[in-house]
Amino acid sequence: MALAKGKILAVDDTPANLEVIEETLSDAGYDVATAIDGERAIKRLTTYQPDLILLDIQMPGIDGFETCSRIKSNPKTAKIPIIFITAFTDLDNKVKGFSLGGVDYITKPFQALEMLARVETHVQLTQLNQNLEQAVASRTYELDLALKKLRNSQLQLVQSEKMSTLGNLVSGVAHEINNPVGFLKGNLKPAQRYIQDLLSLIDVYQAQYPQANEQVDGEIEAIDLDFVREDLPNLIDSMSLGIKRIQDISNSLRIFSRGDQDHKTEFNIHDGLDSTLLILKHRTKANENRPAIAIIKNYSGLAAIHCFPGQLNQVFMNVLANAIDACDEINQGKSFAEIESNPNCITIETQNLHNQQLQIHIQDNGCGMGSETVERLFEQGFTTKGVGQGTGLGMAIAHQIITEKHGGTIICTSELGQGTTFTITLPLAGL
Repeated sequence: MALAKGKILAVDDTPANLEVIEETLSDAGYDVATAIDGERAIKRLTTYQPDLILLDIQMPGIDGFETCSRIKSNPKTAKIPIIFITAFTDLDNKVKGFSLGGVDYITKPFQALEMLARVETHVQLTQLNQNLEQAVASRTYELDLALKKLRNSQLQLVQSEKMSTLGNLVSGVAHEINNPVGFLKGNLKPAQRYIQDLLSLIDVYQAQYPQANEQVDGEIEAIDLDFVREDLPNLIDSMSLGIKRIQDISNSLRIFSRGDQDHKTEFNIHDGLDSTLLILKHRTKANENRPAIAIIKNYSGLAAIHCFPGQLNQVFMNVLANAIDACDEINQGKSFAEIESNPNCITIETQNLHNQQLQIHIQDNGCGMGSETVERLFEQGFTTKGVGQGTGLGMAIAHQIITEKHGGTIICTSELGQGTTFTITLPLAGL
């Protein structure tokens, strides 16, 4: 059985007219449905979706104009083209029909061939339009998909280049720090022994020659030998602590810049958070404008997880840096004393969930964000910062790292003036 050329709904209160229409169009290969008034036509449209409607104007009940108006007011049927069939030939009725959404007129008594020609023309136009809409929709979908892939590729490229550049820089700095620190640490213990030897020699000398001459006594008093004996070991201990502090910073730099392999590796999340906090310490410590931003850490006994450490460190850096920015923003216009009475605070909590996942909460009491900003926060290119202060890529990259690279989730909840919380959920064993 051949496919119908199109579906037609004919509406006319004269059975003879419907018979001619149905016979002519059926012979031409169309599927034809009929209705004898406007109410029945509208009801028929709930189960029958035609490509075109032939609609008589003069009918009992609601006339053709009212029927057309109701059809066009329904989004499901509004696009169906309507050809009016009428004995009216005056301009006013034709204008009214076109203004209501009609596409053509056929004047009674109509000629079958003329009717067929007009029907074929408008059915073809409708089908061409539908095909065009489908083609546009398909092409739009393909373009949207290509754009998403391009944006993802761009984010991955930016992320890769950023981490590669930062990793090389930080590891280079750490290497340059380690060399002189190693030299200092290696020579500190011999220096400590030499100092102890000299002090012991002085003890022996004083024991053998208790009655020193006036010049020696004067020099001992000038250098305050007793204080030097007491303070010199403290100085050595302080130097040892300083060297250890530098080594800790170097180790944090090494952890933060840890290069990722093509597969996930075991990593302690707390080490990543701590190394990031240490790198950002210059921004959280007190300055002339505000007290130090308090960092509260509530770590649970998490085991190491399988992940891409360098990428997660980048997420921590973005979230924590934004938290510091939020604290600085809410401080604007406040005095040191005002800030001190309600100090800035960033709280980091980690916990194991029962479904083999870990959760990280990073909360600040900064300026917060409105709902519209939160909804767009992870969009590529979206930023609330001024020109030259933000690229709009940081949180988009963070979202991609957590969701696509690690199969986790990152959720932001915020309220203007009340602060922001980021909740990151990650599988313990990776994907």
